[in-house]
Amino acid sequence: MLHIHDVKKLTGVTVRTLRHYDQLDLLKPAAKTEGGHRLYGESELKKLQQIQFLKQIGFSLGDIKSMLQEANWEWTDSIKKQLIYVIEEQQHLHQTEILLQELLNSIALEGQNHLEAIRKLMLLSDGEKTMQDRYKEKVFDQQQMHLLDRVPRMAGHDSDSLEWIGLIGQLKQHMDKGLSDNRVQQIIRRMDEKRSEQFEGEDVFLDKLWEIRLSPEDSEKMGLYPIDQELLHFMEDAYVVFLQSKQKEQD
Repeated sequence: MLHIHDVKKLTGVTVRTLRHYDQLDLLKPAAKTEGGHRLYGESELKKLQQIQFLKQIGFSLGDIKSMLQEANWEWTDSIKKQLIYVIEEQQHLHQTEILLQELLNSIALEGQNHLEAIRKLMLLSDGEKTMQDRYKEKVFDQQQMHLLDRVPRMAGHDSDSLEWIGLIGQLKQHMDKGLSDNRVQQIIRRMDEKRSEQFEGEDVFLDKLWEIRLSPEDSEKMGLYPIDQELLHFMEDAYVVFLQSKQKEQD
């Protein structure tokens, strides 16, 4: 027989938990000492292992009690139900992960304006994905639909998406410095490098995408994150200044 404290050392299950199992009639001790301390034998230890295993895969203590006590318990049915529950929870957690990543990226883009980031994400989440997909299929041809996979996403945690979000956020912070400011032009230069790296030779696609981005209504139809029009036009004008400067350097 093992003293309750020895069971704790052997299994890692706390004395409090063992007492709780006893109170639930889930795991009764084999005997007690004269001082009232619980003692456990080999069969109790095996049952404890079963309880911990079933608990690990998500069953409640109430279900575990019935599973171990009822001879006609429907094991297969219970396991199937638990599997369905776990799959649904995984899907829910995946959606939560996407929302959290979107919120982090949105806060970075909005210059740590948390409430504005939340407001825009709420607007974005109101969109109907089926309608957004239909809009994309209407506007883009089959080849361009594949290019959409390269477009930075607010839920993205890949290096390209994170860099684009960071660049847009930095540009927003430096708008007050003017189109020709050195820092602004450095950001635009890096944006142009990213454009070439990801979309070289796809000017038709980029022009179409930019036209949609400049329209709040079309951006919403496509499910794009709502970027302030002032920032978009500043980006466009700064890019014109960049191209003019680049042309002068080549002349």
